[in-house]
Amino acid sequence: MEFSLVDGEKFSPSCFTLVMPALSIGNVGQLAVDLLIPSAKARRVAYLDEPSVLPCIGNDAFGPDAAGDLALALEEYESMSHGLAFIQQRSPIITGMMVSFAKNVANFISSIGKDHVVILSSLDSGKRRVIDASSDMLYYLSSCNEDGSDPECEKLGWKKLEEYDPSQRLWKCLASLVEGGVLLEDMADDPEEMTISDYYATLPFAALFFACKAKGLKVSCVLCYCSEGDNMPESFHLAEAVCKLLGQDPEQFNGNGSNGWTIPLSWKSIYGPPPDMSIF
Repeated sequence: MEFSLVDGEKFSPSCFTLVMPALSIGNVGQLAVDLLIPSAKARRVAYLDEPSVLPCIGNDAFGPDAAGDLALALEEYESMSHGLAFIQQRSPIITGMMVSFAKNVANFISSIGKDHVVILSSLDSGKRRVIDASSDMLYYLSSCNEDGSDPECEKLGWKKLEEYDPSQRLWKCLASLVEGGVLLEDMADDPEEMTISDYYATLPFAALFFACKAKGLKVSCVLCYCSEGDNMPESFHLAEAVCKLLGQDPEQFNGNGSNGWTIPLSWKSIYGPPPDMSIF
């Protein structure tokens, strides 16, 4: 992965923690990062050039005005006042290149001096085996222990992702691939043999988790279930969870929205313009 620094910017040694999305159903991770970047008053530091990410370009995502400051597919932001860095990803990974992408991202994060990566992702609510009484339950996966558990996350009332089993075939295969192993024939996915538990190991957050862990980084995946549709409430929930995990108070962001958040400009058109009421 190559990068181009914005004029006058450099990577800050005081921003040890990096937050990034892993693309999944409903784009909740991306929306949460969209919310965190302007709220933390983070500045764009670098444009990232990654061959496995489909190119895209758009107008300024954060505003306050659409001044023509272009946004690209993969960018890095930093907020020195809050000690946080962010990667925002706005387009998907080319099919078959997820492991390559994860390794390149992990190498980049390690090379710029970050030591804690927080990965935000959504999970398909249709894959849930047990419906929790609390529909807004958060799940996590951490590199702190081999079984994925983390006492700090447990204190926040989150549940470890039960489907994570490092001894299970697909999880082991993914870990091996990230560490430079070869995909053996008996490890290849057979759709007829795939189980619901296998679903989680095929998601982008899993590859990013193993790749960052292999580089010696602390990794915390924060996960929530959702469906396709308007997932702004879930994005607020995930962003608030990040603040709790990292000891940040959204009220101190002093944004233009509720509870201190700054609503990004791009959200005004996230679901297109409102309908023409004359048709009713």
